[in-house]
Amino acid sequence: MPKTKRTPKTASAKKTSVKKPVKKPVQAAPESASPIPRIPSVVPNSGLADKLRLPPGPVDLASLDPRSTVGFPGKGKDDAPNVQADMVGRLSEVQERLYAQGRELPATAPRVLLILQGLDTSGKGGVIRHAIGMVDPQGVHIKGFKSPTPEELEHDFLWRIEKELPAPGQIGVFDRSQYEDVLVVRVEQLVPREEWESRYERINEFESRLRDQGITVIKCYLNVSKDEQKARLAERLERPDKYWKYNPGDLGTRAKWDDYQAAYADALGRCNTDHAPWYIIPADRKWYRNWAVAQLLLEHLEGLDLQWPAADFDVEEQKLLLARA
Repeated sequence: MPKTKRTPKTASAKKTSVKKPVKKPVQAAPESASPIPRIPSVVPNSGLADKLRLPPGPVDLASLDPRSTVGFPGKGKDDAPNVQADMVGRLSEVQERLYAQGRELPATAPRVLLILQGLDTSGKGGVIRHAIGMVDPQGVHIKGFKSPTPEELEHDFLWRIEKELPAPGQIGVFDRSQYEDVLVVRVEQLVPREEWESRYERINEFESRLRDQGITVIKCYLNVSKDEQKARLAERLERPDKYWKYNPGDLGTRAKWDDYQAAYADALGRCNTDHAPWYIIPADRKWYRNWAVAQLLLEHLEGLDLQWPAADFDVEEQKLLLARA
C-alpha cells in the first residue's frame, strides 16, 4: 500500500484560511452558577515556579538559555530517574485529591489547565508522555490544536478553546492553544494584522475569566534552540521508527525561524500577566524539560491546599453495618 504523503502544517493552514466567513462572537463564560465560591486559582511565588517565571517586560528569547538546568535538585541526567521517582507519590496523591473534589464537590472544585507551547521538536508530546504520565489518566483531559477546521473558522478564535476546558477536578493539557492565533496566523499572514493584533488583549481577558472560574493556568513555553531542533529533525530521518514524526512542512516553518521567534517574543511579553504568567522551560535537555513541567504542576497543585472531601454519611454507623454484613 503506497505511503500517504503528509500535508505540511503551514500549507494546510493557508488552504483553510482562504474562506473568509462571518465569525460568530464567542460567548463569555458565565460566573459559577453556584452561590458557593470556587477555590481560587494559584500562582506559586517560590520553588521552581519562581525560577522559571518570565519577568515582566519585553522578551529577548536569544538571552534565554535552552540548556539550563536551573532548580534541578540532582547533579544531572543520571539523577533524573530517582528525582522523578521521588515526586511521583506526591504528584499522584495531590492529583487524586483534585479528582475527588471534582467528583464529590463539583460546584467548588478547582481545575488546572496546563498549556504547552513551543516550536516543532520542542517536546510537547514528550512532556505529555513523561510528566503527565505520572498522574491518573482518568483525571486528565488532553487536547491538541492544529489548523482550524471549516467549522472552527465559522466561529470566534476562542470558541474551540472554550469547548475543551477541563471539567471540575480535572487537569486539562493543551498541546498548542489559543496562542496559535497570534503565532502561526501572524507569521503565515493568514489574517490581517489588525485582527491578530487585537487578540493579545482578548487572550488576557479570557485567561482572567478562567482565573475567576477557579481554573489555575500554567503556561509553559518549551524553549528549544535552532541547533537542537535540527539535530532532532535529523534523527527522525535516520531512524525508521521516527519517520512517522517527521513532517516535511516543518522545514518551511524552520525557514521562518526568526519570524517565529519574534512572534513568540511578542506573545510571551504581551500575555505575561500576574494571574497567568509564562514559564520558560529550557527544552534542549529532554530529561530536564520533563522534570521541570512535572515539578511546576506539582507546585501549583500543592498550592491549592486540596483536602479530601468529607463523608456525607455517618462513618461509624457504616462501620457497624459493614461488620454485621
